[in-house]
Amino acid sequence: MSKKGQLNFQLEHQDSHCQARTGQITTPHSVIKTPVFMPVGTHGAIKALWPDALKAMEYKIILANTYHLFLSPGHKIIEKAKGLHHFMQWNQSLLTDSGGFQVFSLKEKNLTEQGVSFIGPGNKQVFLSPEMSIEVQQSLGSDIMMAFDECIPYPCDYRYAQDSCHRTHRWLKRCLNSWTNDHQALFGIIQGSTFKDLRKMCVEEVCSHDLPGVAIGGVSVGEGPEIMKEVVSWTAPLLPKNLPRYVMGVGTPEDLLELWELGIDMSDCIIPTKYARGGTLFTSRGKIRIEHKNYRHDFYPIDLSCLCYACKNFSRSYLKHLFDSNEILGQILATIHNLSFYKTLAENARKAIEQNRYLQFKKECLTSWESK
Repeated sequence: MSKKGQLNFQLEHQDSHCQARTGQITTPHSVIKTPVFMPVGTHGAIKALWPDALKAMEYKIILANTYHLFLSPGHKIIEKAKGLHHFMQWNQSLLTDSGGFQVFSLKEKNLTEQGVSFIGPGNKQVFLSPEMSIEVQQSLGSDIMMAFDECIPYPCDYRYAQDSCHRTHRWLKRCLNSWTNDHQALFGIIQGSTFKDLRKMCVEEVCSHDLPGVAIGGVSVGEGPEIMKEVVSWTAPLLPKNLPRYVMGVGTPEDLLELWELGIDMSDCIIPTKYARGGTLFTSRGKIRIEHKNYRHDFYPIDLSCLCYACKNFSRSYLKHLFDSNEILGQILATIHNLSFYKTLAENARKAIEQNRYLQFKKECLTSWESK
């Protein structure tokens, strides 16, 4: 157990042919088997889904967004509601990001050593600092908080990336000084853009603070999957083996297979839920577009090998009809299916790792998806 935070990570097994590994994260709210994919509930809700549907899929952790909840309804309101778990009726684990990615994605902002100011809703000036990020996250009561960092854009020059990394490390120390709730764990974030020496420097600095977990940030920011994989392949082996490793914001099924092979334990992304609302569904034979005319007379389930509520009860024809009719039930069922697909993918990956056959599992998945 780390010096602060009621989070425990137990490394269970590493595949004998690669870096893929299984483990178990214990928080005050749940036990999370890794590798794990975390659905994104930006505003304290998974879009087009109710909490009990996630529980039925046996999800043990989801992500919520500090930036958006800070702006609306405000962390003080959520604190009065006994925290985000109670506010959204979610009794499993919660991870909150720091708000850094959203802030640094804004076109209009003013970055200083103290923090970042920007124009928020109602044309009001808003300021977010390391201290405020931790204050908000502690009010939300998440099980895992993320340190406030600068998400370095891609591409960028070396000098900018270096200066940004040093600022992020100074901000990490301020986050640590503001962290007072021992029921919550704080993860540091490794930045460094696409520069190998900066990534190494960041690992050394962040891991010197004896944090209960560490994340690789600054990927999936436009660099493309090959560069993303390269950056993670440099960075992951440098991380302590006894800490959970989290890659932020990466999440096509193909990406997940790459990350898990490199020894990553945790990941999140909006892709499964966003794609679902647009009618793109993941299956064991690759993606399908449910609005395609071919599905009008297709009375098979979305995926014959899937046991989710949508696949057990409804046909592709019905799903197409719902999307054609702009019925919200179509988005709900599609979201259930895509998140079930991701959950099953992680569970099957875990089994393959335990059997020392992860590379074969990865190959089988990719071959099946490409055959579509």
